[in-house]
Amino acid sequence: MKEIVLASSNKGKVREVAMMVEDMGIRIIPLSETAFDEEIEENGSTFEENAIIKAKAVAEKLNVPALADDSGLEIDFLNKEPGIYSARYLGHDTPYSIKNQMILDKLAGVPDEKRTARFVCSMALVLPQGDVVTTTATMEGRIAYEIKGENGFGYDPIFYLPEFGMSSAEISPEQKNEISHRGKALRQMKEKILELE
Repeated sequence: MKEIVLASSNKGKVREVAMMVEDMGIRIIPLSETAFDEEIEENGSTFEENAIIKAKAVAEKLNVPALADDSGLEIDFLNKEPGIYSARYLGHDTPYSIKNQMILDKLAGVPDEKRTARFVCSMALVLPQGDVVTTTATMEGRIAYEIKGENGFGYDPIFYLPEFGMSSAEISPEQKNEISHRGKALRQMKEKILELE
């Protein structure tokens, strides 16, 4: 496998994935550089189902190996909200500063031990002949009491990592790749790709 189309045009995600598979001699092609122009409806009920839906749509249309991920934040106190709706929570166009403040408000007065949360990432690789390979990984932490940090994006500034004593928006990108849900899921995926060779 020399090339994989990543079912995303998110520059940060493309860079992250490309960096991690560089040593395998695989070139990651962002969706924006392909002829794929369809709207994919993510109507799965789990992160894994949504990742498969995205990768399948791209693999079938372009007849290439396609990799997709679906990820989000699960907060135990809020019955695992926002979950698979993390990106769409309070509406697609709502800035994360507002989403993050809303979550902090919902957890006002909730003690540390009940603020447990995790980021979840499911990845799916779909090959042109229809084979599907999936991985899922998590990064455990807690919801912080305030918004802190400039390094991350999305919910990172309110996701507190007890082992670092910081939010996931305060640790370095290198540290984050080591422990993040996406980093772990991608390392598992690399092992599975090697088994396919």
